[in-house]
Amino acid sequence: MTDRAVPNLPSRDFSATLAFYAQLGFAPRYRADDWMILRRGGVELEFFPAPALDPLASDFMASIRVADLDDLYAQVAAVVPLGTTGYPRRHPIARQHWGARVGWLVDLDGTQLHLIEDAPPG
Repeated sequence: MTDRAVPNLPSRDFSATLAFYAQLGFAPRYRADDWMILRRGGVELEFFPAPALDPLASDFMASIRVADLDDLYAQVAAVVPLGTTGYPRRHPIARQHWGARVGWLVDLDGTQLHLIEDAPPG
């Protein structure tokens, strides 16, 4: 197995979190009352219960690096509105000053996911 890191993110309601992420191509890998793991290709997200979380006060975030950002973002855009407030919401893909193309997704619980095109080195 390859070494890896997996973000641990809050969920106020596992059923709602699963339904939301399923629309983005994630499938359940494991689910119990105290932990849930979702996978989309090589990307895994792990969730812990946080029923009292206030999305407005959340400072959770993670980066998801993918080879095909346009494919993932198209799935996000099909179900998540553009916006600067509210949950969920997305922000458009833009080239950053450091060279990468990045889009943003804020999920149902206020977690900010940086959707980053994982360009080949060079």
